[in-house]
Amino acid sequence: MKDNLLRADPTAQGTEDESWSQTSGLRHSIRPRRHLPDDLMADAPVDMLDVLRSKPPVQTAPEAPETIAEPTMQTPAQPAPVQPASALSAPALTSAVDAAAHQTPGADVAGRNVPHWDDLDLVTPGDRRNRATAIPVVDAARDSLAVQAFDLLRTRLRKTTGENGWVNIAITAPTRGCGTTFTALNLALSLSRIAGSRTVLMDFNLRDPGLAPALDVAAPGEMRDFLSGDARIEDQIQRVSDTLALGLNAAPDMDAAETLQNPALSRTLDQMRAALRPDLVIYDMPPMLGHDDVSAFLPHLDGILLVSDGSQTMGKQLVECEHMLDGQVPLLGVVLNRARSNSLPRYK
Repeated sequence: MKDNLLRADPTAQGTEDESWSQTSGLRHSIRPRRHLPDDLMADAPVDMLDVLRSKPPVQTAPEAPETIAEPTMQTPAQPAPVQPASALSAPALTSAVDAAAHQTPGADVAGRNVPHWDDLDLVTPGDRRNRATAIPVVDAARDSLAVQAFDLLRTRLRKTTGENGWVNIAITAPTRGCGTTFTALNLALSLSRIAGSRTVLMDFNLRDPGLAPALDVAAPGEMRDFLSGDARIEDQIQRVSDTLALGLNAAPDMDAAETLQNPALSRTLDQMRAALRPDLVIYDMPPMLGHDDVSAFLPHLDGILLVSDGSQTMGKQLVECEHMLDGQVPLLGVVLNRARSNSLPRYK
């Protein structure tokens, strides 16, 4: 069955772990979580995700040369009965920390002042366009297919999260090297082009942080210190613009799963959201099947986007990830990275 998928052919090329090849593509679909059938348990690489497709497109894109197909937007149904984590971060915040921050911006909370968005240090990412990078940033060329792909993903995600009041979205993958940081970074850049919106991008791949080098920005401190409550919001979160802030990590944390289960973490993230009032917080997470880091953080999430590498991800790995999420967090969709050209839909 055909589906509302989209593709891109970015021109940037990076290293083996996070890059796209020049003949590769990306496609994605935001939809409610579905169970994958057992016959996808084969060990063949996944280059088509037919099992995630539930309906044919309502309409096809108009005739055009091989560029990008404009998908028909679908309104997702309510997912399986899952209590979203954004019950803690929706407009009607109930915690004493959030209530205090909403009533009196800048008021003293837990013995320290809560910062405004404008109080964050302003940083400027380096210009990485003219040199090889580990993680290509496709934001510069607005007419590229890759940028169009991320803009469509952005619009679908905003529609889904807005309808459900969701804030906390993780980007993860079954295994290492599928392109999670590439996807999280470029999705955040696309979101930041929406005037009047606020997006916070957090580097939660604590064992192997990659956002700081990708943006050529020095991380101000270690994320574990911030999550444990030992560092202030304004000492860890930096502002790139009026619409994008970054939570970078200066050093690997080999005890990442324990850090993500620290009792202080929930209070710290509540304080950050109450102070900065973001529309979305995007968490760049490590692979699901490598360690228990993502599983430890599931109670704090409203939804997950899963990145599948068309050249290496196995069907049984996607099934295992979905089973891990079942009944806990909605799987919003699958982003197919490095899609083979012969698997991409063509519109006439």
